[in-house]
Amino acid sequence: MITKYGYDVYFTIAAVCVVIIVLAILFVEPKSLRYSVIVVSLAFLGFTTSFFRDPERTTPKGENLIIAPADGKIIVLKRIHDDEFFHADVQQISIFMSPLNVHVNRNPITGTVRHTRYVKGEYFAAYGDKASEKNEQMIVGLEGANGKVMFKQIAGFVARRIVCQLKPGDTVNVGERFGMIKFGSRVDVFFPLSVNGRVQIGDITKAGETILGEYSQNESEKKLR
Repeated sequence: MITKYGYDVYFTIAAVCVVIIVLAILFVEPKSLRYSVIVVSLAFLGFTTSFFRDPERTTPKGENLIIAPADGKIIVLKRIHDDEFFHADVQQISIFMSPLNVHVNRNPITGTVRHTRYVKGEYFAAYGDKASEKNEQMIVGLEGANGKVMFKQIAGFVARRIVCQLKPGDTVNVGERFGMIKFGSRVDVFFPLSVNGRVQIGDITKAGETILGEYSQNESEKKLR
């Protein structure tokens, strides 16, 4: 299935590739050049189809769980001080998304959108430390029954468009799609220090399926009081 967030780009590229292939069949000589043009066009169409794929996912059950919002590889695990949403020390997990990953993003928890901010920034390589602070990004803060989670959709060196449908006041469900980042990027996730982390550097994540952390039972009980 092709994600709805990529219909405009995908079908434009598909149409261009089909036109190039038809023209090559009708007009390009010699045959070796014709076949080369066709193969390159099909390869580019195949890459585009792969990039905009949107597979179904089964989200683990559990109200205390924080689920990965992105496919990719864990490249950062650290403690930082956040003045954007928590105004406290928090844990940061960064997920690097290569062009080969699924780029559709999903909600990490069930809750309400309390904060959003778009930052028009630079386009450093998403893998580097500068990306989290300097790059173009969309920041979203969620509050659920067990606590808060913040995440940043961060554009990379190649990525030039962030898609995010969330706005303050929206109610969201864990594992549901909310947007994507086009052509290579990164997602940073932030949650309280009391959350028990479930991943390590180098782990591979799947949006809507991989468990990043789990709220402690004590924190859950406090929220209910």
